[in-house]
Amino acid sequence: MADEKSGDDESTATVLLAGAANLGIAVAKLVGGLISGSTAMLAEAAHSFADTLNQVFLMTALKRSKKPADAMHPFGYGMERYFWSLIAAVGIFVLGAGYSIYEGIRAVLQPEELGSLLVSYVVLAVGFVLEGSSWLKAVRQLRGEAIDEDRGFFEHLWITPDPTAKTVAFEDTAALIGLVLAAAGITLHHFTGQGFWDGGASILIGLVLVAVAYALGKQNMRALIGEALPQEEQDAIRRTIVDSPGIDSLVELLTMRMSPEEVLVAARVDLDDAATVDELEKASEGVERRVREAHPIVRHVFLDPTDDPDEADPPGEKQA
Repeated sequence: MADEKSGDDESTATVLLAGAANLGIAVAKLVGGLISGSTAMLAEAAHSFADTLNQVFLMTALKRSKKPADAMHPFGYGMERYFWSLIAAVGIFVLGAGYSIYEGIRAVLQPEELGSLLVSYVVLAVGFVLEGSSWLKAVRQLRGEAIDEDRGFFEHLWITPDPTAKTVAFEDTAALIGLVLAAAGITLHHFTGQGFWDGGASILIGLVLVAVAYALGKQNMRALIGEALPQEEQDAIRRTIVDSPGIDSLVELLTMRMSPEEVLVAARVDLDDAATVDELEKASEGVERRVREAHPIVRHVFLDPTDDPDEADPPGEKQA
């Protein structure tokens, strides 16, 4: 529980830093875009305002997912973290990508003159520093989690069940790419006198945000409809069950993640036919206890005693 609380505190700090950075950057980009007349800069301002709103969604996800279980929600509110993270992905798509692409197309069709190049560069540089600090915080958290789970960084980034730091990392990566694209578009517009470079940069920023929104939305969708544990974790739970006293074999194992910190396990097990009723009850209680002790993330264990349909296996061999 201490590790869980520490992880939540770190996620909260990551979201708060990202929110503060995004709000400051959004204001700076808006002022810079209005002064310079850069469409790409205004697109980046919309992107940052969308990211700021998304941090509100992520903070809501962190707080509401910790509500205790009640009669109407006996398994708790952990799934809310995925719901609000999905809303954040929709925000990236609608507010960030939609506005960027719209303004980019408008700028390509009706190019406008640029204002001060220096102002644009200063705003972009400040934005890069602030976004970079937020990005580093999210990456450090994810790297630490990957080390704890004995995974590679990119593997953990893809399969981690906690959408909070992942969303911040994806958003900030898109923001850093967007700043580079905006700088390139402004520079090319300035030196060539062709306004479509600035509009094109805005469109590219929008496409990057579409890709990020799709990736985040797809992962949160999988979690919301009920996602099983990774295969190696399922195999570890299987071994714990089949090695428990009183278990002849494991017929079927089902797992579902209820939140980043909670997993439900349902198993059909073939119990020892020679055992008494009292022995079977003790065996079932022992299995639940062993699973929870060996795998602290498991919160609920449901066992369904059943006969193993495959009794032709060699004697002494347990099905896993």
